[in-house]
Amino acid sequence: MAAKRELVVSFGEMLIDFVPTVAGVSLAEAPAFVKAPGGAPANVAIAVARLGGGAAFVGKLGDDEFGRMLAKILRDNGVDAGGVVFDSGARTALAFVTLRADGEREFMFYRNPSADMLLTADELKVDVIKRAAVFHYGSISLIAEPCRTAHLHAMKVAKEAGALLSYDPNLREALWPSLEEARTKILSIWDQADIVKVSEVELEFLTGINSVEDDVAMKLWRPTFKLMLVTLGDQGCKYYTKDFRGTVPSYKVQQVDTTGAGDAFIGSLLRKIVQDPSALQDKTKLEGAIKFANACGAITATKKGAIPSLPKEDEVLRLMEKA
Repeated sequence: MAAKRELVVSFGEMLIDFVPTVAGVSLAEAPAFVKAPGGAPANVAIAVARLGGGAAFVGKLGDDEFGRMLAKILRDNGVDAGGVVFDSGARTALAFVTLRADGEREFMFYRNPSADMLLTADELKVDVIKRAAVFHYGSISLIAEPCRTAHLHAMKVAKEAGALLSYDPNLREALWPSLEEARTKILSIWDQADIVKVSEVELEFLTGINSVEDDVAMKLWRPTFKLMLVTLGDQGCKYYTKDFRGTVPSYKVQQVDTTGAGDAFIGSLLRKIVQDPSALQDKTKLEGAIKFANACGAITATKKGAIPSLPKEDEVLRLMEKA
């Protein structure tokens, strides 16, 4: 009998975030910055691996000091980096990000073009993709060619190999030529996913309605979906399947930095789903998996930086037992 596949393969960008050494200032006011590995798909891969799951990352980095550092961070965290390729003619992407005093995040990106944007379909490590139980991706890789074509081809390869497709748009408005193009391209692959996760901000962006009521969320539902999730920050998560739906509350924690909390949530949920795919048809099992994912997201928000904050399983179980 064939062994059960439990590998989660993440596709897309990995980059260096530069974060101010002091909180609550604009980028221009920041006196200095520290570097931190970032990129939502990479965060998801490491979140899975941190929980003891099988994870791989597929993407392109610059053949530079930062790119080699990021590949090492993947490997050091137990992620299969065999799907990473390097570009000697383009740099690894950089992002400067700050949490201003008004609570809003401010981004400035250096990608013109960065290595991740230049990944071609021919460079894809399809052997890695074909091993996936779940193939997870965002929307940033849809912005420019040739990466967009590579992204679409990778989805096709994964689907044909029997993987579930997991989509977290991870909207970054500043990277798109226009908001209309962002909306159009994000939705252009909407129908192909099996699992979709959106934040309340993304729900409003994609529907044009400032509400998280079920009738608004269902505007994004497709009959082909197995699961749709709407994350509500510290209020927890709404979920929708063909046969049932509900809301799972989060855990109350002292928030320090929410960067990566959504990636911790979806990574840990995918980890649970590949361990027991029947959770997608079982309300009790699914709510248990979402509770676990909510705890992962909450813990990540209690520390600075995404990757250093991603929890191990024993830490998650302690929080769940205390609640």
